[in-house]
Parts: sequence; C-alpha cells; structure tokens
Amino acid sequence: MQVQSKRISINKSGVDDVSLSVIVPVYNEAGSIAKLTEQLIRQLRDMGYAFDLILVDDGSTDDTARELRLLSERFPEIKPRFLARNYGQSTAMQCGFDSSEADVIVTLDGDLQNDPADIPMMVERLLREDLDVVSGWRRQRRDPFLRKMLSRVANRIIARLTRVDLHDFGCSLKVYRRELLIRTRIYGEMHRFLPALLGEVGAKVAESEVNHKPRVHGHSKYSLDRTFRVLLDIIFVVFLRKYLQRPLHFFGGAGLVCLIPGSAGLGYLVLLKLFAGADIGTRPLLVLSALLVLVGVILICQGLVGEVISRILFEAGKRPQYYLKRE
Repeated sequence: MQVQSKRISINKSGVDDVSLSVIVPVYNEAGSIAKLTEQLIRQLRDMGYAFDLILVDDGSTDDTARELRLLSERFPEIKPRFLARNYGQSTAMQCGFDSSEADVIVTLDGDLQNDPADIPMMVERLLREDLDVVSGWRRQRRDPFLRKMLSRVANRIIARLTRVDLHDFGCSLKVYRRELLIRTRIYGEMHRFLPALLGEVGAKVAESEVNHKPRVHGHSKYSLDRTFRVLLDIIFVVFLRKYLQRPLHFFGGAGLVCLIPGSAGLGYLVLLKLFAGADIGTRPLLVLSALLVLVGVILICQGLVGEVISRILFEAGKRPQYYLKRE
C-alpha cells in the first residue's frame, strides 16, 4: 500500500487527514513476527487512519525473511524491506524512514515486548499537543535487574548531557512527526538518541508511559559491551549538539587544558637550568611537559581543521546552518 504524504490539519473536532507508517526492524524474530504483525494490523485498522506497515529484515539468518514474504501476501498494508546483511538497528530504521511518506511515523521492536495497544494513545498525544516526538517510557521493565540498572544510569547521563528530559532513551516505541524526522539521519547505533538529535533541530519532545512485556520468543541482542558503546555515542551526540558549528571550541579547549600546564612545566625547567644550573634532562617533568605541549598543539590544529570542514559542510549546502520553527 502506497501512502501519500499529506499535511496534517487540526481543528476543534480533532485530526482530519493523517497518514501513518509503522516501522519495525527485525533480526532473527521468526518466532514473533507473525503474531506482532497480526496485532499491529488489527490495532492500526481500528484507528481509522491510512497506514502502511514497513517491516525491515536486518539480514536475518533464520526464517524471518520467509515469514515477511508470507505476511506481505496476507496483508496488503505491509511493505517488506530486506537488507543485504545485518547492518544494525539504526540502519534498519533509517531504511524504514526512507521508505515512508506518511505524516506520522511510529517505531517499535519486533520482539513483542512493545505493546501495539500503546500506539493510539501516543499518536493522539502527538497530534493533540502539537508535539514532534513522543517517546515511550518503560517504567515497569520486564528485563533482568543488571540490564535495568545499567540502562537507568545511562539514561540519566544522556538526559543530563543532552538536556532532553527523558527517562528511557532506549525504548524503541516512539512516534515522530515526519517533517522533523527528515531533518536528520542516523548511523551506527544512534537510534536511541533520536529525540536528542531532533531536539537539536527544534523538535518538541514528550514522554508517555508504555507497557513492556517479557520476551517470549528468540533471545535478547543486548550485551554488556553495548553499555560502553553507548558512552562513546553520548560523546558524539554532545559534540553534534554543542560543537558542530564551533569545533575549535571543543578541540581547542581540550588543547589549552594540555598546553597551558605543559608550557608552565617547560618554563619552570628552563628557569631551573638557566639560574640554578640544575640537570633537567632526566626529570620526568620534562617528558610530561613536552608531551602535554605536543598533545595541546595537535588538538588545537585538529580544531582548526574541524572549523574548515564545518564551513565546507554548511556552505556546500549539505546541512542547513539553522532551521525555522514549525508553524
């Protein structure tokens, strides 16, 4: 089913003309995808909007692809997409975004832990309150204790650094307004940071409590090393939000932190050599100070290169320097 992009109109009686796309990235979810699809189709048909269901197979090695082909024959609303290999959840979501022309885009996981019954409430809130993003909050998570604790710590760090007040960045159940979503693209594992990335382009973000069910089929793709990858991604998101247009402030600031004490240490050693005749060649302070100066100079030069690259990025028209507020 091809959904045409339509402008959302809101009046006193509600929302007149809205189209939906529901995007589900799946990887080795052959045991759950049929049940999830049936639940989604039933729920979406009851909502009464024009919709399509975009199921993106992220290079599954089980029978997921075969299940998707069978489901697309049963339900005309389904638009299956098959990636050549396992690229990761962010790339699978981006494939779904690229395939959608709807006004409102919904994302959720394919493991049956997100509840399709939460979608009408979230879509209604997005439209009623004129929001750009409604993010799910799994307040009662059905996951192991260690995973919940690590996630809670990570969410607090992300909220503090990005200044986007959400409790659960990792919940895949989210609702987006497409006109804001097309202002950014996601790579790597940046899907969990979409509310923060969209906040950088002026999105109004809110959070709604949603149900979370225990996993019944398949196994979790979560691993402990993902926690450390998330920490690295946080640094990148903060850089994009605060320093994309002024990289010299980021690299140059770090460079000065190294350069100033390094220069002070070298100056101190020079004074000892000139006025006290001290032997400074074997002092650890000499090596440390020289290293700090070298690192500081490299970081400042990196910042200058970043300034040139950022100007090329913006002036070549690849990325707008600013966005106007949505009217």
